[in-house]
Amino acid sequence: MSGMLYLVPTPIGNLSDISIRCRETLENADFIAAEDTRVTLKLLNHLGIKKSLVSYFEHNKAQKGEQIVARILAGETCALVSDAGSPAISDPGEDLVKQCAEAGITVCAIPGPCAAITALSISGQATGRFCFEGFLSTAKKSRREHLQALENETRTMIFYEAPHKLVNTLEDMATAFGPDRPISLCRELTKLHEEVIRTTLDGAIKLYATQPPKGEFVLIVAGATPAEKQAPTASDAAARVAQLMEEGLSRKDAIKQTATELQLPKNVVYDAALEI
Repeated sequence: MSGMLYLVPTPIGNLSDISIRCRETLENADFIAAEDTRVTLKLLNHLGIKKSLVSYFEHNKAQKGEQIVARILAGETCALVSDAGSPAISDPGEDLVKQCAEAGITVCAIPGPCAAITALSISGQATGRFCFEGFLSTAKKSRREHLQALENETRTMIFYEAPHKLVNTLEDMATAFGPDRPISLCRELTKLHEEVIRTTLDGAIKLYATQPPKGEFVLIVAGATPAEKQAPTASDAAARVAQLMEEGLSRKDAIKQTATELQLPKNVVYDAALEI
């Protein structure tokens, strides 16, 4: 009988954020797959847990993934952790989950700390609809292409960024989204010096031109304002009626359907259709 893979979120700053269930899962697992065994060992020592650790990160995930899957299929239970937050989110654990799913292994995700959701909830930006964009490329061209593709995104956008790349990212965002686009910069979440700066992209660029950014950042960027739809005109109605008639509809049915589609009075569409 095969074992299971548990996705165990770890604190993003404050060690007190580890849940009872996460602690019990780490204690009961046969082994732990960790992004950085040194970081995980510190957490385990804090919790008083001694457990076998397996290194699993971006550059060894192909080989180690197969080994981990084999152990689980042999009946062992594995707890997967990242350095901080929920594993498999902007994290090599994504591939291990896929491998386990393909092998028919049960994967159980335990809720817990996640920097993206923590930052979004305190950002002051709209939270009803959002998209997670993770880390942007370090290559300037790829980063700019990524941001340009989001130029008309109306949902709130979430990015992760390192301090040494922050200013370049903010400048590229200002180019893609405009300098007045609202942004919330959340840093050192759950730690002693937690800070949320609510400003515009231009304001953020000016701020960090005078003080070097410190700590890991979550950037919450407001979505674009939805473009207002222009009211359909008589010409639009006439063109749609003509199109429907070419497709085989009678004039009467074409007028009726056009009125419904364009939300125009039938008499307006009828008058427009006389031009055909």
